[in-house]
Amino acid sequence: MSFLDSLISGISLGSVYAIIALGYTMVYGIAKMLNFAHGDVIMVGAYICFFAVTRFNLPPLVGILVAVLLCTVLGITIEKLAYAPLRSAPSLAVLITAIGVSYFLQNAALLLWSPNPKVFPNFFILHGADGAEQTGLELGSLRISYVTLVTIVVCVVIMLVLTFFINNGKLGKAMRAVSEDKDAARLMGINVNTTISVTFAIGSGLAAIAGVLYMSAYPTLVPTTGSMPGIKAFTAAVFGGIGSIPGAFLGGLLLGVIEIFAKAYISTQLSDAVVFAVLIVVLLVKPSGLLGKVVREKV
Repeated sequence: MSFLDSLISGISLGSVYAIIALGYTMVYGIAKMLNFAHGDVIMVGAYICFFAVTRFNLPPLVGILVAVLLCTVLGITIEKLAYAPLRSAPSLAVLITAIGVSYFLQNAALLLWSPNPKVFPNFFILHGADGAEQTGLELGSLRISYVTLVTIVVCVVIMLVLTFFINNGKLGKAMRAVSEDKDAARLMGINVNTTISVTFAIGSGLAAIAGVLYMSAYPTLVPTTGSMPGIKAFTAAVFGGIGSIPGAFLGGLLLGVIEIFAKAYISTQLSDAVVFAVLIVVLLVKPSGLLGKVVREKV
């Protein structure tokens, strides 16, 4: 694999991490909680899309929309049942609950869909005039798959739309207010519970999109599929500065590039170790992450 091939593959993988990390960073930035079940929502979204297309013969785009819709509902349900009762609980209780929700989703998937791997279909295939399948673009010796192109474009569009929404939308401003001070936001007439639920809904919808894009590139689907991408996306969010949307985007891209280069030039077995080692170094130098802000507590 050439340097350019590795770079493009890294940006593609990093784009998926960035989409997942955006969900992490929004929930943490606004609700101040770490939703470790987020990675398993990716898996649920991928399964829903898989069965919608293969069993119910829905068009791929409709299957993706169904996955986004159902994962959005799932995200709201998880927030209402598992996290809303813990608004005033210690952070450790919330963390343990998130881990419990993660295991619940994995085991529910095992019961519903069996542990047997499913081969996820590639939705990004075009047919030429002669009927031959085309899975990518040929640029000299460089070949870029359509999955890679779509993943990068979707990631950039999502990041720009989210940034505009948070900075300019009425609900986005409410989210920023809740992030700054829940009590003050409540006094200003903002419905804090609804705002947090919408945040979970957006994050879970993004997880479904990320699940489809990830499985299009790595098509083996099992109930634990979302675990490692979820952990790495959380790492990307911390890397870029958790709570920052541009930080999640940058952290995801850098993490993907580092992982692919580590596989190509160091070792496929050590690539994960290299990724987490880089994270440790960055946090030692800049504990708030690359684009994170240092928050001073008033005493």
